[in-house]
Amino acid sequence: MMERIPISKFKATCLAVLEQVRRTGQPVRVTRFGKPVADLVPPAPEARPDDWIGSMHASGRIVGDIVAPVAAEEDWRVLHS
Repeated sequence: MMERIPISKFKATCLAVLEQVRRTGQPVRVTRFGKPVADLVPPAPEARPDDWIGSMHASGRIVGDIVAPVAAEEDWRVLHS
């Protein structure tokens, strides 16, 4: 159940209520004469800057057989010894 707070109490304790929402992550509903006026919800997590790990994700494409050798067996000198 979402905590409810009258608008007059919210006005008097605004900064404390905002800090409570940030700290606990629990939303608070502000009411006026018992009717909802606003919902205070915690902010969405900030997007992290792209790191170099995974930065090339989805930037390449496969254009051939990825299992076959890149050269023919005849081209390998070690096999002729």
